[in-house]
Amino acid sequence: MKLRLWMSIIFLLSITVACASKDVGELSAVNQNGEEISVPQAYAGEYWVADFIFTNCETVCPPMTGNMSRLQAQLEQENLDVQLVSVSVDPENDTQDELLSFAENYQPNYEQWDFLTGYSFKEVKEWSIKSFHSPVKKMEDSNQVAHGTSFFLVDPDGNIAETYSGTKAESVEKIVEDLKRYKNES
Repeated sequence: MKLRLWMSIIFLLSITVACASKDVGELSAVNQNGEEISVPQAYAGEYWVADFIFTNCETVCPPMTGNMSRLQAQLEQENLDVQLVSVSVDPENDTQDELLSFAENYQPNYEQWDFLTGYSFKEVKEWSIKSFHSPVKKMEDSNQVAHGTSFFLVDPDGNIAETYSGTKAESVEKIVEDLKRYKNES
């Protein structure tokens, strides 16, 4: 079972590559506090970093969320005001309470980090594919969802500026370096 899951994840990652659309499309969501969020409008005018996760993930989501937590700490240390957005690919199971319970393990600052749900699986799957070229697929005979493992840096105009590995700790430093460079160029 785990081998089949890993093979599916590797397949999806091979499709993901570093290509993403230039423009992030719209998604209506609810964050962990029950606040309605319209993506990307809620983050317009600012840089933000997005990833795709789900709370009962048995493989890549815990290390990805750990890296997002490290990113939040680095951004705070560097005094960079950047929103972090973790989008659930299992919205039927990832209620606000589930997201809050999952998130607490990573000491999030909810002023800076949104955990999103409140849409259908079909909506998030289409949004992930169209906006980020990041496939999402429910695994047969399993409660797991195969999804891309990238972190996406989105610019103030809602365009994907960079894509990084969400499972590699060194991506955190690269994101911070790129954000400093982009903000200095502005």
